[in-house]
Amino acid sequence: MEHYYSEKQKSPLKIKKIRQKVHGIEFEFYTASGIFSKEKVDKGTLALAENMIVNENDKVLDIGCGIGIIGIVAAKLHNANVVISDINKRAVMLAKKNVELNRIEAEVYQGNLYEKIKDNDFDVVLSNPPQTAGKEVCFQLIEQSKNHLKTNGSLQLVARHNKGGKTLNRKMQEVFGNINVIAKKSGYCVYKSVK
Repeated sequence: MEHYYSEKQKSPLKIKKIRQKVHGIEFEFYTASGIFSKEKVDKGTLALAENMIVNENDKVLDIGCGIGIIGIVAAKLHNANVVISDINKRAVMLAKKNVELNRIEAEVYQGNLYEKIKDNDFDVVLSNPPQTAGKEVCFQLIEQSKNHLKTNGSLQLVARHNKGGKTLNRKMQEVFGNINVIAKKSGYCVYKSVK
């Protein structure tokens, strides 16, 4: 069974371009079959893109980046130094194209969760976690993020509060000892924990 969180996609590659405004700035992204939310920027990703707390020149990791939307927005709007990574080879190929399309600089990796991420000094880890991949994957994403954050760095993720978000919220509280809801939009919450 092929999922957007599978490494390889078997569906025919049909690339198209979508547009999305974030804080009044228009972005373009290449998208295709076999990736998450291929028709448009999904509400969760948009909620995180519009509400992430990133400072100028922060070192930012977008984990489970899909086609790179969150990391690209962080680089463009906040002048962040961005690393993006996803397990899906097709999504990573598109993320590389999207980095070029939006004229930003970013390191792009293909790998499972943090397997290719060697740095442990990120100011911010961002994610719209793959909840359909299961709770275990999302818990690993949360637990392992702490190893890649500098002191006072934050994990910020988005989820539907009533569809798994409460569970992720509790896990972030357990791992970090703190949790804040920094935004609510269309049933989605953006959660933040600080190391």
